[in-house]
Amino acid sequence: MPVFAAELVEFLEKRARQPLTAREILGELDLSRGDRQEAVRLIEELAREGTLVRLKGNRYALPRRVNLAIGTVSIHRDGYGFVAPGDGRPDVFIPARFLREAMHGDRVAVRIEHAGRFGKPEGRVIRVLERVHQTLVGRFEAGRGFGYVVPADPRLSHDILIPKGAAGTARPGQIVVARIDTYPERNRMPEGVIVEVLGEPDDPEVEILAIVHKHGLPNRFPAEVLEAAAQVPDRVRPEDLAGREDLRELPTVTIDGETAKDFDDAVAVRREKGQAIRLWVSIADVGHYVSEGSPVDREAYERGTSVYFPGRCIPMLPENLSNGICSLNPEVERLAMTAEMVFDAQGNRISSRFYPSVIRSRARLTYTEVASVLVERDPAAISRLGGELPVQLETMELLARRLMAMRRRRGSLDFDLPEAEIVLDLRGRPENIVRAERTIAHRVIEEFMLAANEAVASFLVDKGAPLLFRVHEPPDLEKLQAFQEFVGHFNYGFNLSGSRVDPAELQVLLAEVEGRPEERMINQVLLRSMKQACYSPDNSGHFGLAADPYCHFTSPIRRYPDLVVHRVLRQVLTRGQLPPGQKSHLERELPGQGEQTSHRERRAMEAEREIVELKKCQFMAGRVGEQFDGIVSGVQPFGVFVELKEYFVEGLVHISSLTDDFYHFEEDLQRLIGENRRRELQVGSGVRVSVKNVNLERREIDFVLADLPEEGRRRPSPRRKTGRRRRA
Repeated sequence: MPVFAAELVEFLEKRARQPLTAREILGELDLSRGDRQEAVRLIEELAREGTLVRLKGNRYALPRRVNLAIGTVSIHRDGYGFVAPGDGRPDVFIPARFLREAMHGDRVAVRIEHAGRFGKPEGRVIRVLERVHQTLVGRFEAGRGFGYVVPADPRLSHDILIPKGAAGTARPGQIVVARIDTYPERNRMPEGVIVEVLGEPDDPEVEILAIVHKHGLPNRFPAEVLEAAAQVPDRVRPEDLAGREDLRELPTVTIDGETAKDFDDAVAVRREKGQAIRLWVSIADVGHYVSEGSPVDREAYERGTSVYFPGRCIPMLPENLSNGICSLNPEVERLAMTAEMVFDAQGNRISSRFYPSVIRSRARLTYTEVASVLVERDPAAISRLGGELPVQLETMELLARRLMAMRRRRGSLDFDLPEAEIVLDLRGRPENIVRAERTIAHRVIEEFMLAANEAVASFLVDKGAPLLFRVHEPPDLEKLQAFQEFVGHFNYGFNLSGSRVDPAELQVLLAEVEGRPEERMINQVLLRSMKQACYSPDNSGHFGLAADPYCHFTSPIRRYPDLVVHRVLRQVLTRGQLPPGQKSHLERELPGQGEQTSHRERRAMEAEREIVELKKCQFMAGRVGEQFDGIVSGVQPFGVFVELKEYFVEGLVHISSLTDDFYHFEEDLQRLIGENRRRELQVGSGVRVSVKNVNLERREIDFVLADLPEEGRRRPSPRRKTGRRRRA
């Protein structure tokens, strides 16, 4: 915030006794004549962004001083919404009838009217400040003389009216992109024009495109970006080797998933004296090929990250870079930035060095291959790798276990949250959904990348270089207390002193619940209690990793913040320290880069999560009526969540479907229990369920218990209370 803006906000907070006009505000501030015109523009800008609110009579005030909140509205699919003020105050609940013409994601002004349930503030939208949706994706339907688009996002409750002649070639039932020309008003639907027809709703490619458009993901590279990328050489040239250390003789390997095509990182290890182990982590030198401010760089910054869907990737960089010259492919020379580190027998880093290098990967290994050597000890797999690679992998496993133990000792949190692996057929339809297996092969790469990220961050902080940190702030006291109460229902606990908790306390708890039926639920609830990690130039540490400082260095092909870190590291290595001009440039640019890349990361995560949920629903849609064994994975007052044993799919058994009894939620025991038959449904209970319904649009799967009476039968009557008959 500019100096004057901070001064103005402080004045309105502490000295202004009432809303003031711009002239009255300027009269109270000591400004030169030349600054007054700029100050008026700044006041208007602060009002547009919501730091100030403009009232009747063109008077200005801070929102909280006039009982207003400014923020982005999040609308639930059931119609109500919340607005997060962003100034430290709690979220404001907005009943559906008070949302007016606001759409999900809009920036709004909310009047706080009273404290609602549980003491949370309630309010109503009084003004939409900024519209976030210019287009939306939905299903086109035809009416008499007009059409309308039903948004694919259930949180967008307004259908878009399509006037006659504005539907183009769209046919009823097709998925389309509509441009919004007129936004909803009190008694008027929004209107728009269909600008693109994506296709039929059951086409897997259309499903991907719909989610891409829905989340505003860029799907095609502009021509100038592709032209610039085409100018990059497809092989390492002799002149590229100047100033680089030659690591081509090191037994370097990449370890990735079976379907990976872009290889950011390659690793090598060597045993040293006194049980120490030397680790080389070589990362693709994307910065050598993508210069700051170039067309490719501007597009990468706009995208922020690659997005991974089942069987599909939307890359941050054009393919000839991401899968070609920047990818550490086997048996070819590649340019890299290398972190060389030495660790002692306890996993502590005792030295580190960083430099540009040239490498030649010996092999492109998969997690499955490495697990067959380290876990299964398969003689055929060991023989197939041959030479020194199996011994190298054993040394990597030893170092990874040391690093894991070291991180656990200092309090780093290891969440065991399995992910779904979607197996697609040749048409792109889901044919199986399994729990993705995590082995020591995954942990080797994870631990080595964490170690490199932490080492680079420490080095640059010591050099006084401005940096884009990966930060994770401690959870709020209120959420910690709620989590403490929650785990108490399962007879677990942790020490909460003051307003903070030592992450080591939480790591002990996670170790204690490991292997228990409630493990997954407790991991999920703890994760929801945490703040979201983000990118920031302010080093507030990483709570989850118990690391200070920490940055992202290891994935510049698919994450823009890593490319920023590479550029800073290169300049420090070249010059010893950053020149004042470059340091000032970074200090100006990094705050905006942190906000942009954090937003792009959240956008990608939401899109990836949605496509996985869609594929799960599609997979189960053909199994309505079938029965499966499952385990209760969560209990709520409205029902129980059940995870199937055969497929990694979760659905809800709603309490209204429990027709054999009157069920009551007992929060202290985290269970539903029948009033008459005393049947218990709690976390870990084995149940057999039938698939009742699948809602593709809402991404919901409904189960019913398979051993209940058929629907339509009457519930049992409540037990009558009996007493002794009075004596005459």
